[in-house]
Amino acid sequence: MASTLEVLHTEALKLSASDRAWLIDRLIASLDVDPEVQEAWAAEVALRLAAVDDGSASWLPGPETLEKLKAEPDWR
Repeated sequence: MASTLEVLHTEALKLSASDRAWLIDRLIASLDVDPEVQEAWAAEVALRLAAVDDGSASWLPGPETLEKLKAEPDWR
């Protein structure tokens, strides 16, 4: 007999992509998150945005940046 999780997984896969994305978002949001970790990430985001605003850092295009990283010999 299939476990409850296996049944749930099978049924979730029958959902549309957008419904599965919504479900994933809700499940992740339901996980316990350490408030100290959330505060640390918020502080880091603020620092990075301030660096972009003051010109000491700039945005990089994601795909181009990943390609450059993958081309480095010690990738992975």
